[in-house]
Amino acid sequence: MKLTNEVNFEEDVLNKEFVVVDFYADWCGPCRVIAPFLEEIQSELNIEIMQVNIDESPNVASKYNVMSIPTVAIFRKGEKISTNVGAASKARLIDWIESYR
Repeated sequence: MKLTNEVNFEEDVLNKEFVVVDFYADWCGPCRVIAPFLEEIQSELNIEIMQVNIDESPNVASKYNVMSIPTVAIFRKGEKISTNVGAASKARLIDWIESYR
């Protein structure tokens, strides 16, 4: 997974066909739980997953109404089309992502 920030968010996410974005913080326990799932999902589904550290990029988190973490969002052609808030199993994340591909 690649880390993106306020400077690169448009290029890394908004200009792409389909991107999953993991909004997280280093101090967040549930974020650390799902991170390995997301890494596996990225390679298994051959999709791009970006990470946004909300402490380092608070304006991006605010713009996309990230109120709790982990928040995983799906973007298609620059538009946020779905959000999953909270820790989830790998299988649930895969089903959710696949339903929007």
